[in-house]
Order: sequence, then C-alpha cells, then structure tokens
Amino acid sequence: MDRAAGATSQFATSLIDLLDRVHYRRVSLEEQFDPVYKLRYEAYRREDFIPINSQQITRDKFDDAPNCHCFGIYIDDRLVSSIRLHAVSAEQPISPSRLIWPDVLGGLIENGGAYIDPSRFTADHDASLEFPALPYLTLRVAVMACEFFQATHCISSVRPEHGPFYKRVFGLEQLAGVGHWGELTFPVCLFGARVEVIYNKVMSRFPFFMSTHEERAALFAPDSVKVPAIAPTARMAHRLRQLEAAQG
Repeated sequence: MDRAAGATSQFATSLIDLLDRVHYRRVSLEEQFDPVYKLRYEAYRREDFIPINSQQITRDKFDDAPNCHCFGIYIDDRLVSSIRLHAVSAEQPISPSRLIWPDVLGGLIENGGAYIDPSRFTADHDASLEFPALPYLTLRVAVMACEFFQATHCISSVRPEHGPFYKRVFGLEQLAGVGHWGELTFPVCLFGARVEVIYNKVMSRFPFFMSTHEERAALFAPDSVKVPAIAPTARMAHRLRQLEAAQG
C-alpha cells in the first residue's frame, strides 16, 4: 500500500471519529456580543493584530451583510474556533475579499461566477494545540457552503505562509498578490479554484468534508439560526457515497 495514501486514510478516519464530538452553531445577527466575536478578539489580540477595544469583541460591517453566515465550532460543547462566510453572486455581491481585489473578484462575478468567501477564521489557542486538525473541522463549513450555494469558485484570502496548506489540501492556486484588509496588520494573498475542478479530488482524499443535504440546509437555510446545535453528517454521507459506488 502507498504510504502517503495509507496516512491520508488513517488521518481521514480519525477526523471522522473526532466529528462525533463536534457540532456547529450559526451566529444570529441580533447577538451583538456573541462568544464568537469575543473569540475573534482574543485570537487577534494574542498576536497583536488589532488594537485594544473596551468591548473586547471584533465585529465589522460585513457581519451584518444579508449574504453573511457566521459559525462557531464546538468540541464537547466547548467553543474552539469560528469562521465567517459570504455567499457571493451577482444578486448578493458583498464580499470582504472583493474590497481588496475588486478587479479579480468583480470580473469573476461579471462572467457569471459565484463564490464562497471565508474570513475571520479564528481559533482558541489551547484548542489549536490540543486539536491539530482544527483547521479541517473549521473549513469543512466552507466546503459545505460551496455545495449548498452551488458556487462556481471557492476562494480564500490568507496569510502568505498559509498558502501552501490551501494549495495542498484544496488544490487552490494563487490568484492575486499581497493586500491588506480592515484593521488587521498582517498581509493576505488571494487563492482560489473552480469547484468543479477540485471537488471530487478533495472528497476522495478527505471524506470528513462530506455532508448530507439535511446538514447543509440546517447550516445555511434562512431559519438555520433557530437550530442551536448542528451535528456533522460526514460518516453518513461517506457511507452513502460508498453504497452508490458499489451499486454502479
């Protein structure tokens, strides 16, 4: 057996097992002091990426956008990370990354494209040490969003040193050079790819990214904020795909 394939398989299995302890919670726009905003603040302050503020939360105008979907990720009922997504299309063009690269991402929309724009990916420091796979658990939400909203592209505005991870795991390519956004002091680069090009390869390597329609609807449907805890369905989705493959 190929060692790399075996290692990936073992890693994928362990992550699916870890997902049994995970749930996702969507943040309500009405909760101005949600714990997710405090987690953002603590994560950015830890590395001196933002100035001190008396409220000790981090929010911005993009959190109130109609195409914004923000989530807290929990392990054993403990908030360990968070991520914000914007589902961007010609009808809903608001996007944090478009503020930095209006020509690249504006052109994508003008050509009939639609994309998911993840941002504000932050994690609890102790949890990031305890769970090295935390980036995968968190970015799983972005993978599901690509499918639910039928995005043509997935993008990520990430620090240059994080680019290799997104290229290795998701097959993203760099689309634009260094830029800066908002109050954050670190630079970011734009990475992205067409969903139809990378989707099957990502799912085959990392089945923990799989999900059922029911889970995606619970996460992203308009009334999903009423669901307090959304359990991952990767194990079920993986079994269904294996069954479909066996039946030809």
